[in-house]
Amino acid sequence: MKLKAKIVLLAIVPFLAAMASIEIGVHQQATALAATQHATTQAAYLASKEIELKHYVELATTAIAPLYDAGQDNARDDALLRTRALAVLEKMDFGKDGYFFVYDMHGRSLMHPREPDLVGRDLSDLRDSQGTPVIQQLLAAASQGGGYVRYLWHRPSTGKVASKLGYVVPLERWGWMIGTGIYLDDVDSTLAHIDEGAAANIDRTMKWIDAIAVAGLAVIALCALVLNVTEYRSADAKLKRLAQQVVESQENERARLSRELHDGISQMMVSVKLLLESALTRFERSEVRVPEAEAALATSLTRLGDTLREVRRISHALRPSMLDDLGVAAALEQLTRELSEQSGIEIGFTQIAHTHAAILPDAVNTVLFRIAQEALTNIVRHAQASSAALALEISNDAVTLNIADNGRGFDVTHAFVGRRSGVGLRNMRERLEALGGTLSLASQAGHTLVTARVPLGSNEPALPALQES
Repeated sequence: MKLKAKIVLLAIVPFLAAMASIEIGVHQQATALAATQHATTQAAYLASKEIELKHYVELATTAIAPLYDAGQDNARDDALLRTRALAVLEKMDFGKDGYFFVYDMHGRSLMHPREPDLVGRDLSDLRDSQGTPVIQQLLAAASQGGGYVRYLWHRPSTGKVASKLGYVVPLERWGWMIGTGIYLDDVDSTLAHIDEGAAANIDRTMKWIDAIAVAGLAVIALCALVLNVTEYRSADAKLKRLAQQVVESQENERARLSRELHDGISQMMVSVKLLLESALTRFERSEVRVPEAEAALATSLTRLGDTLREVRRISHALRPSMLDDLGVAAALEQLTRELSEQSGIEIGFTQIAHTHAAILPDAVNTVLFRIAQEALTNIVRHAQASSAALALEISNDAVTLNIADNGRGFDVTHAFVGRRSGVGLRNMRERLEALGGTLSLASQAGHTLVTARVPLGSNEPALPALQES
């Protein structure tokens, strides 16, 4: 190891070890403090809720106290007084989810204003979704003179199961348990908000420590760079040249493969196809017919034709040769002619070249061709159009490509977002944005227009990597 590297290593390792120790210690202390804050806040909230519940139950017992006390002197009307007491409690509520409930000491529901279907049922064995015997715990708390129970219960306003804190007291002479409860969603949400804030504070603290560590490493790295700046610059320049050569070689290799497939393998396959067709013709004209051989030759010709089309398709996908030889206008004219013949849709092409029109860079040629190819493919597959038209306009400062059709149209508002958005349109826009261009859409039933515009000039971004991959 070189002396410079040893010096840098001896500076970095202790620094990183110290920063890691600080970060671990601060994180542990902050986490413990957050847990303590959570527990303290939760205890304070629950204490306030318990006081609130006790106050509600006291109001309820006070409201029915005259009826309860009157029953001591007139046992004959005690049943009527109980019914009136249940009616009073049923009308008392506090908010859309605050109500009172009454059970006898055996677990039978006597009054439940939010769930009347429970009235009259024995719920002593009822358990919540966590297996807690809710009514049994409430009865146990009431039998001890009153108490609090935490359980899960359906929230009337949402219909969902939520955590609830209940408070019950007994009415011993009537054998009742009267109580109410408060749903703890707000407590849980408040605690969750506090936890989120604490976690965010911890994250910010860790980021500050990381930033300090990065700044320290930057200072160390800067000192190391001062020691051998010339060597690093030379290596960086060599690496950039090598990367540029790799990109250029990749593009050249793609173009070479496309030419080899088109001019080599494709031509040889055409020659083989011609020979097979000649042999098949001789078989058919000879006096001695061999149907099996003729059928085999016909099948071979069909498969060879399919293979030839596939080779040409692959060659065209790698790099359209006409795009390099004659430019984007000739390539677009060939594309429209081929798709028109294949699909039966009438597709026209028009080129408008202004005076002093700019020469299009290879990157722009490739992007425009691929946009036209994608748009025409969409028209053939989805538009249900009978005609389409391409127009290429080249001026000295911009090039514009318009693709129009008379198909059924589509919803432009969902073209780039939502589940109905297409990958092709997003690819078009991303290609143009890389060149500083724009893509605009206008569509309705009977007319759709896609416009791609690329500015030209000295401010054009140099993007050799935008050649078709």
